[in-house]
Amino acid sequence: MPTYDYQCKQCGYTFETFQSMKDDALKVCPKCGQESLKRLIGTGAGVIFQGNGFYETDYKKKAPEKAASSEPS
Repeated sequence: MPTYDYQCKQCGYTFETFQSMKDDALKVCPKCGQESLKRLIGTGAGVIFQGNGFYETDYKKKAPEKAASSEPS
């Protein structure tokens, strides 16, 4: 579920909350009780891959094995 930031136009209280994308925007300020909330536009969260081996274990193509040479040396 995404996190949304809200700010009250009346008292200036700013907070964030988890909501489903299908939910309506909140209207009542939890601090002053007035119907003056405004949903702020956020930048979103970036994806961060942590740990070693993500590429190595998941997406790296295996190097082709060398075929045994049939020519005598």
